[in-house]
Amino acid sequence: MSEEKGLPRLTQLAQTIGFEVTEFSEGKCVVECEITEDHLNMGGVAHGGIHATLLDSAMGGTLVTTLAKEEWCATAQIDISYLNSVGAGARLIATGEVVRRGRNLAHMEGRLVTADGMLVATAKGTWAVWEDRPSSQTG
Repeated sequence: MSEEKGLPRLTQLAQTIGFEVTEFSEGKCVVECEITEDHLNMGGVAHGGIHATLLDSAMGGTLVTTLAKEEWCATAQIDISYLNSVGAGARLIATGEVVRRGRNLAHMEGRLVTADGMLVATAKGTWAVWEDRPSSQTG
């Protein structure tokens, strides 16, 4: 965690794509990315994989803020509806919400908007939750 802002350490993937976590507090994770030419598909708009990565990160991050220190989670399923395209220069902002949390599953929703409020994509997903880090994730 970043001491000064309470933000999580960025992964190499986040650094490569160029997104940042701008809020990370109980029940809330906000992920933002300034779209550049490097993010565009052959049609000249932001690649859907960028949308998916931002939404997955914000939704999963939101869930992480609600977990006990020893708990662990991972995306099990995610569905994305792409509603509007954006080009270079747009700032995308992804947020997540815990819809329902059970013992082993969490149901999440996410929204991806531009800085001026245009809805770009929505997502629904299911996260697996473990009481501690699974053996496949250790060592």
